[in-house]
Amino acid sequence: MKPLLDKSILKSLRVPPGKKVNLRKDYPTALKVPAVDKNGARELLDEGTRRIAALQDKLYAQNTYAILMIFQALDAAGKDGTIKHVMSGINPQGCQVFSFKAPSQQELDHGYLWRNFLTLPERGRIGIFNRSYYEEVLVVRVHPEFLAAQQIPESRLGKGIWKQRFEEINNFEKYLVGNGTIVLKYFLHVSKDEQKKRFIERIDNPNKNWKFSVNDIRERAFFDDYLDAFEDCFRNTSTPWAPWHVIPADSKPLARVAVADILCRTLEGLKLRYPEVSQEKRVELLQARERLLEEEETHRAKTAGS
Repeated sequence: MKPLLDKSILKSLRVPPGKKVNLRKDYPTALKVPAVDKNGARELLDEGTRRIAALQDKLYAQNTYAILMIFQALDAAGKDGTIKHVMSGINPQGCQVFSFKAPSQQELDHGYLWRNFLTLPERGRIGIFNRSYYEEVLVVRVHPEFLAAQQIPESRLGKGIWKQRFEEINNFEKYLVGNGTIVLKYFLHVSKDEQKKRFIERIDNPNKNWKFSVNDIRERAFFDDYLDAFEDCFRNTSTPWAPWHVIPADSKPLARVAVADILCRTLEGLKLRYPEVSQEKRVELLQARERLLEEEETHRAKTAGS
């Protein structure tokens, strides 16, 4: 089946394991796809959602693998819209979305991965994390005061805590993959100028006011600090079993196509198929069919006799 995007484009979005990442130079925020305008991107996305729906039906029926899609980004990069549009055609029974805000007191009383364990997708399902445990090496790193509030033993709060967390996350994801959960990690990479445009649009459009918070402006002041944190995170957590993809997000339509294509290729690579029944089960099915037909004939005979 023809891919949505050229293989070379997707390869350029993937972060090689151990690579020193420079988001400002090596990963543009605008995806350039020759001969594909906004309308063409929508057509590609429609094709992608059709494929995903068909593949997800087999994933659900086979009940062997699970897919975990992790979305991380700076504010206004389009996570919510990407999830909405890419997953719009699938059966809701086979998909679940969780958004992770600031941890509650109950969550703080456990390790930082605890709440994510509780929401992992079952076999046969696609689980989506809108933000995730990666906040613990991003937001918490940019704002050290959050770490101080986590009730961690003082002896553990040294410079090595980030390396420790990277190792813990890598081991966690390796465990997931080893047990049949495929981990797809997306960073929606938006430029500072594009973020400003989207913030202004949210302020000017009354229907989008609810999306904007004054805290968004406060966090924007840490834009470069967040990029630094993301770069170190990618260098340490893009692994052969769970690589990161940096998705250029200045164009929402093309970003959605890239996310959909990666999911399509992943599902197709699993060689999914509907479960095959045994010969004994097949005989039972045929016998059940005969009884249903006999029931229909009996009903017709009674109706004719009356």
